[in-house]
Formats: sequence, C-alpha cells, structure tokens
Amino acid sequence: MTAKQELAKKAGSIKEKDLQEQNKRGEEQEKGGIHGKDVESPVRGQPMLRLLRADEIECRVGVVNEKGLSLLLFKDARVDQKILDETFTPFGWRRTHQSIDGNLYCTVEIWDEEKRQWIAKQDVGTTSYSEKEKGQASDSFKRACFNWGLGRELYTAPFIWISAGIASIQQKGDRYITTDRFSVDSISYNEEREINSLVILNGKRNKVFELKQEAEPQKKREAKKKTETKDMAETQRKVLEEELDRTGVTIEAVMERYQIERLEDMTPEIYEKALQGLKKTKTKAA
Repeated sequence: MTAKQELAKKAGSIKEKDLQEQNKRGEEQEKGGIHGKDVESPVRGQPMLRLLRADEIECRVGVVNEKGLSLLLFKDARVDQKILDETFTPFGWRRTHQSIDGNLYCTVEIWDEEKRQWIAKQDVGTTSYSEKEKGQASDSFKRACFNWGLGRELYTAPFIWISAGIASIQQKGDRYITTDRFSVDSISYNEEREINSLVILNGKRNKVFELKQEAEPQKKREAKKKTETKDMAETQRKVLEEELDRTGVTIEAVMERYQIERLEDMTPEIYEKALQGLKKTKTKAA
C-alpha cells in the first residue's frame, strides 16, 4: 500500500468515526438527554440551573468601619458562561450586545428545540469605575443570566458581618480599610434553593463566619427570615445614615437615584453601589 493510499484510508476512518459520534449525539438529543441522561428540554421544561458551588463564589468587602466590615457574595461572568455551557452545551445558547440610549444591553438566548427558535432574556449593564465598556458588557451579561435564574440564590445570603476583633482593619485618613481576603469554604441550600449554611475563611484559612444549617419548621423559618430582614435593614440604615451625615447627601436623593420607595427595598447590589458612591463623595463642609 502506497503512502497516499494509507493516508486516504486513515482519513476515511476518521470521517467514519466522526459520523458515528454525530449519530450518537443525535440519538441522545432525541431522548432529551446529554451523555445518556434523561434530561428535559431546557426551555420547554424550565429546568433549574444548578446552584453555585463554594469555589464559584467570591467575597467582596462592602462596608468597613472601626467596628468591623461587611461581606457580599458574588460570582463573575466566567461562572455564568461555564454553567450555560454545562446546561445547554456551548451551541445551545448565545449572547449579543447592543447600545440603547447610551446604555449597553446584553441579550442571552437559549435554543428551544421543540419550538425551533431562540428564547431571549435581556438586561442592561451599569458603568464600572474602570474599563467602562468592558464593565458594562460584563455587568449586562451577568444581569441577563440572572434573568435566566443563574446565581439568584446569592440574594438569599445572610447579612455577613466580621467584627474588628476578627478582621484586620486600619484607619487611613478619614476612612477605614482592610487588606484581608476572604473566601467561601462551604455552602449548602434548602429545598427552596435558599442558602441555609455557609462558612467563610480569611486568607489564613481561619473561620471568620458561619451560618449553621438547622432543621426548623416552616413557620419558624419564615419568622426567622422576617427578623433577619428587619435586622439587616436596620443595620443598613445605620451605616447609610453615617455616610449620608458625612457627605450631606439626603436619603431621598439616594432612593430616587436607585428608583426605590423604601430603604428596605434595597437589594445587596444596590446597597453596595450606594455605599461605594457615597464613599467617593467628599465630606461636607463644616
């Protein structure tokens, strides 16, 4: 057999193998599954996207003062892309961006095999303080993914406060800072996809926060949740009032800026943005 014939035979073998793989994937898709699993069509059956793992969640410092600091849980756009790939395959979803009235919008579309069409959800991004265009693109993408249900469980996180006795806090001029880094060591969820246990470590791998899982009756859980929400709102109000008093900005101006009617309506994201904006505001003249 000549070298040319041998190469032709090898190429034919590879092509046949590829066709077999394509047929196999087609059979799996007809069964409604991936890798042989019986999975319902993503859009038609509205399956739940998987919940975030501990290593996919990051901690961001929110407020820092002489008494301690607060932490917020978040994920980046890479996690969204990975979960979309896992759930719908890299070819089963797509994203596009468009500018409307100077704001960057992102549309995330999922392919509905039954309807033979793309189903879209869209949201707008907010400007970041660095790399404006990149920040808006990333933020709009994450918001659009949130509309699909990605990462919604983070909004059920408890108010995370690390006292000054545990965190390393220094005063720099008229503000307080920390160089500590924090990470999520473990996390679990209840049947309602709400966070019911959480452990956070500092850079030295020491435990600094823990929410223990408790088997509580439904009524007790609801009462506890209302109490925690009230406590968080009171804490938020106190910290905001300190910044408002320092800057001279009114609470009405903040609520109008973020289009909310009550302070209790603040989401963790809006709360952080409001505080960051106030921190960048100069102290009012004496």
